[in-house]
Amino acid sequence: MDPVITSRRALGAFVRAHRARLSPADVGLPIGERRRTPGLRREELARLCGMSTTWCTWIEQGRDMSLGVAALSRLAAALKLGRAERAYLFELAGKRDPVGVHPADDVLPPSIQHAVEAISVPAYVLDGRCDARAWNAPAARLFVGWLDGDHDRNLLRYIFLSPASRQLILDFERRAARVLAEFRADYSRHMADDAMGGLVEELTVASPLFARLWAAQDVLGRDGGERTFAHPLDGFIRAEQVTWTLGGAIGGRPDLKLSMLVPQSG
Repeated sequence: MDPVITSRRALGAFVRAHRARLSPADVGLPIGERRRTPGLRREELARLCGMSTTWCTWIEQGRDMSLGVAALSRLAAALKLGRAERAYLFELAGKRDPVGVHPADDVLPPSIQHAVEAISVPAYVLDGRCDARAWNAPAARLFVGWLDGDHDRNLLRYIFLSPASRQLILDFERRAARVLAEFRADYSRHMADDAMGGLVEELTVASPLFARLWAAQDVLGRDGGERTFAHPLDGFIRAEQVTWTLGGAIGGRPDLKLSMLVPQSG
């Protein structure tokens, strides 16, 4: 079957199911007369999200129609969708959520920190702004000037503003270019985030290298690979970086990435 048709039908089933879960009292409507079926009526949902009843009917029927992001946002609010549910709604509709919840604005589940602490090799979790949200003791030992002591935990500020990063990271400029290209991939999904835009403006002014690399417009995924360091205490270190997105693990957080640095001999 055509994947577009499949997505439309899935969207209709999703909206229909979540409408059925809501009672009038849940959304501040009078209960009124006895109902034959549970949940809100289509006309009630339509009124809540500023649509016509016909449009709500067509959505639930999987009709071929275009839904804008504003209409989807109102629909998500009317259905009282959580973060993951809202993201799923937008994905089924083939639209990018312009708002979302940025990881730096919410509380990290303790299970993530506990899981990172249980890893024996250097490991850390980054959010979309490149802020370290969790790390373990081996990572704190390795990343002098970033994850040890009382430092700013933003990876971009560390790389482009801290002298310690140039001393630690071998093949520095190539690695800096790679990290910035990975950040740009996340930046495109959070362009409405004032803090993220402010970070780019700050570093463009403060670091000529950042300004030059940012102007290059390179975009890369965080794929891992070999990393080499000149550690002030441990000397030369070669490690293989392995990175996972936490979308399917530990609470389902696609906005977070876990990186591990597995030591390599030789």
